[in-house]
Amino acid sequence: MMNTDMHGYHCIDIGGSKIELVAFRADALALHEVYRERIATPGHDFALFVASITALVERGDAALGMRAPVGIGLPGIADPASGRQLSSNVPALNGRLVAPALEQALQRPVVIGNDCQCFALSEAQGGAAADAPSMFGAILGTGAGGGYCAGGRLHRGLNGFAGEWGHWSAPAHLLAQYGLPVLDCPCGRRGCLERYVSGPGMSMLHRHFGGDGAEPMILAARAAMDDPVAASTVAAHLDLLAHAFSNLVLSLDPHVIVLGGGLSQLPHLYRDLPDAVRRHLFAGAQVPPILPPRFGDAGGARGAALLARQHIAS
Repeated sequence: MMNTDMHGYHCIDIGGSKIELVAFRADALALHEVYRERIATPGHDFALFVASITALVERGDAALGMRAPVGIGLPGIADPASGRQLSSNVPALNGRLVAPALEQALQRPVVIGNDCQCFALSEAQGGAAADAPSMFGAILGTGAGGGYCAGGRLHRGLNGFAGEWGHWSAPAHLLAQYGLPVLDCPCGRRGCLERYVSGPGMSMLHRHFGGDGAEPMILAARAAMDDPVAASTVAAHLDLLAHAFSNLVLSLDPHVIVLGGGLSQLPHLYRDLPDAVRRHLFAGAQVPPILPPRFGDAGGARGAALLARQHIAS
């Protein structure tokens, strides 16, 4: 017989190529992993997508011995007016009411947050920012996004957009200083910071300065060996990123910033970014600690379970 008490949570981390479910048993202090399974994402067939999630959750229920609520970390956003999903990574979800469809199929609560918000919540609760009154989790990977937590709770805002710093406009004076073009963004706007400070953005900067567009880790290694084009790329990227983070300080004033995504593995960011941010702030302003993540450069799976727990408790 299934235990219907709410002492377990399923988290589902959805990406363009894979779907991963992790089933957690919860106590007052921690989440304890019980079951994990990964499958390929049915990216072009919504009915198969729903059926695949349903089958995963059923197997997770069996492992937990209970029907558990579901938290999902999903790339993209839901349209605030219609609730329909906008997702470039999983085309089958575009225009779909994803949460209602899954709640109907699963017959239980389903809470969806984007993957960046789930990362932030994971690092706020038991992660690198566990003791901070407030924190911002900034993802720097294929894109640039994040989430804001205060008192260990994720704050999503009126539209659910809170933390979408990658879609702030890149500063005109820095684009002019580095001779950078105003680039179109897949979101439909132009000049979004994501196009310049993400992993692909850093490679774009390298091509702009006459390089081959190498991956960020390679660029950082070349810059450390005094490659002039790589060094110019790293400096411009750091300046653009520092300006963005100075705006995070001015708008949210978090006590801690935790980096996620592939670029969180670049050591020079932790060494050089605080001083670079300071140069864009008022004299005397404090720059919050900029920390690596405790739960890896993604952390979305754990955060999705915490999001479900936050929703149930609210």
